[in-house]
Amino acid sequence: MDIKSVGVIGAGQMGNGIAHVFALSGFDVHLTDVNQDALDKALGLIRKNLDRQTSRGKIEQSAADAAIGRINTTLTLADLGATDLVIEAATERETVKSAIFEDLQPHLKPSTILTSNTSSISITRLASRTDRPEKFMGFHFMNPVPVMQLVELIRGIATDEETYKTLLGVVEKLGKTAASAEDFPAFIVNRILMPMINEAVYTLYEGVGNVRSIDESMKLGANHPMGPLELADFIGLDTCLAIMNVLHDGLADTKYRPCPLLTKYVEAGWLGRKTQRGFYDYRGEEPVPTR
Repeated sequence: MDIKSVGVIGAGQMGNGIAHVFALSGFDVHLTDVNQDALDKALGLIRKNLDRQTSRGKIEQSAADAAIGRINTTLTLADLGATDLVIEAATERETVKSAIFEDLQPHLKPSTILTSNTSSISITRLASRTDRPEKFMGFHFMNPVPVMQLVELIRGIATDEETYKTLLGVVEKLGKTAASAEDFPAFIVNRILMPMINEAVYTLYEGVGNVRSIDESMKLGANHPMGPLELADFIGLDTCLAIMNVLHDGLADTKYRPCPLLTKYVEAGWLGRKTQRGFYDYRGEEPVPTR
């Protein structure tokens, strides 16, 4: 199937990045959200990121201008029904995602491929609640989308070969690399990454080290570009907790039990960079550890 138009559901951190890379790669993009402010903010951020790429000589100004011209925004979910490919990038809650696909379903073309950018939720289960489980896949981008090269492709039990091959071709056109994953909780990247972050939070919780010593140890001792607690703030502590809960529930192994301190931070609304406080306080000129 030749994919030319793409619908992106959700204009947040992931959605605006997905819209950015698709528009830059020549696809017509329809970006939707329930909030006009979120759409306006997303377009502003896309322009800013395109300008950064232009200033660094990575793309031509004409390419940046053309990319912005390919992005249409709408508050009406049904407007995405005529697209060839839909990528759901809403909040990491299964009930929300299922409701979105249910609302969109009556407006879809028979050939439209449905995908979710979920980082952990069962693709088979999401697909089973649609009218086209054979044309449903996990399409998991890494954050920040314009920078990170990997895309996880996750087949549900019913996904057909044509859908898989079509999305492989899309990833190639985006200039990214696909990693094929089986449909088990958190797939590949987050199955490995999130327990590491959770263990870093346990290390903090148990007083083995403070925020700064834990992050410095992993940056200088394991050559990680970002410490695990700094990375958790970047991802969003609510997202980290949601993925750990999916792992814990889905695999029934106590090694995936979310650290109580991670839960406490989320309960406090300290979700990381997006709320200006997490394991670091970002309200000043320099991030300051909160523990």
